Amino acid sequence: MARISEPLIVGRVIGDVLDSFTPSIKMSITYNNKQVCNGHEFYPSTVTTKPRVEVQGGDMRSFFTLVMTDPDVPGPSDPYLREHLHWIVTDIPGTTDATFGREVVSYEIPRPNIGIHRFVFVLYKQKRRQSVTPPSSRDHFNARSFAAENDLGLPVAAVYFNAQRETAARRR
Repeated sequence: MARISEPLIVGRVIGDVLDSFTPSIKMSITYNNKQVCNGHEFYPSTVTTKPRVEVQGGDMRSFFTLVMTDPDVPGPSDPYLREHLHWIVTDIPGTTDATFGREVVSYEIPRPNIGIHRFVFVLYKQKRRQSVTPPSSRDHFNARSFAAENDLGLPVAAVYFNAQRETAARRR
């Protein structure tokens, strides 16, 4: 599974957002039946509703936390507001999807203004249920600090997509 993390290294997700980790759970994310693959581009108009997030692995006694973050705010060349939090779902039972979890930070639609932004989904395995405390703000979020504060350890899965502002012509 080590090769799975290569696109995360190339896309600087490992480094900017996460420390190096070995994926151990399969996570599938789809927007309107379109699978999210590392580095693929999605138009903001196609990601306006929550994606379907399936956790394939673990068991019904394992619980997971999903985090969605944008490390490129306000723009990738000077991301001084890094990171912006878009979504947190906790207590997702293994072998199910995010709808079975507890949404502690509601889904916020990606709206990149300057440049191409990375939107990163990170899955952590919880040590027990109802152990995750949401951050006080979406701004200046830090996935590493969040994981440390909530005793989540290293991620078990991660995937990201790119998105940039749509021009009027692209929206048609």
